[in-house]
Amino acid sequence: MAADEPNPREGLRHGRDETEEERADRRWTDIMQEIRVAQTGVQILLGFLLTVVFTPIFQGLERTDKTIYVITVVLASLATSALIGPVAFHRVVSGRRMKPRAVIWAARLTFAGLVLLLATLTSALLLVLRVATRNTYVPWLVAVVFAWYLLCWFALPLWVRFRHTSDE
Repeated sequence: MAADEPNPREGLRHGRDETEEERADRRWTDIMQEIRVAQTGVQILLGFLLTVVFTPIFQGLERTDKTIYVITVVLASLATSALIGPVAFHRVVSGRRMKPRAVIWAARLTFAGLVLLLATLTSALLLVLRVATRNTYVPWLVAVVFAWYLLCWFALPLWVRFRHTSDE
């Protein structure tokens, strides 16, 4: 670029002009919005799963299906706990000038909750398709759906992150 040519990057701000506390407040709000989406789904799923054991069809399930059910309920409970965890964390440390640290832990709990939600959804799908069809293709179908979740939730965002993040 010649010295007299305007630099297209001039005038562009890199990052945000905010204090650590302002950044923590913004990130906290972002995390809470993200959690609202996942939390609602996992709570509805857990509520439904908790009622299944009281239905007549449950008693007729094969031992393997009952084991998958128990695993699914435990996974859903763990996912619910991890996704509600940031709210409890915030309540316990609120007013202690720890928001930047709280944001880090909330992000970790949210990520753990999403991984557990992925496992819950996969396990629930396996159970439902096994009971509904008894076909040998069920594990393959579940594997494809699992791969789709991985692509949408992790691979694509990571690809975009690494592809479009500059070190400037």
